[in-house]
Amino acid sequence: METPARPRWLGVGLPLLSGGAVAGGLALLHFRDPHVQGAYGVCPFYELTGWWCPGCGGLRGLHNLTDGRILDAVHSNVLLLPLTLGFIAWWATWLVRGWRGNPVPPRLPQVLPRYALWVALAFLVVFTVVRNTPWGSWIAPV
Repeated sequence: METPARPRWLGVGLPLLSGGAVAGGLALLHFRDPHVQGAYGVCPFYELTGWWCPGCGGLRGLHNLTDGRILDAVHSNVLLLPLTLGFIAWWATWLVRGWRGNPVPPRLPQVLPRYALWVALAFLVVFTVVRNTPWGSWIAPV
């Protein structure tokens, strides 16, 4: 006996719920400006080491994106725009897969080969070191 066909809206429920949670977080960032000192607390990595982590400036950059100021967002964290576009592509893939009946989100190792993850990790380490040196002041958060 065959199981009844699953309605398509059930497959997109979790991606839409996750997208709504992200939209809620972005709304919070839009209305509560992280440029104000202490608005969201402090970065533990920065407090412990005095160095900017790869994510420092990310909240300010997302706030700038919600205001439509793309160049200011890039000045806050140069990695923010490519990571945001990558997240949107991943989320859209999850949504389409859910619509087609495979609601499991695509895992990163399925999308990228293993060596690419190691290259990305090495890039983040180098990025962190460079942005904290005098030559990397152009990628330091503003």
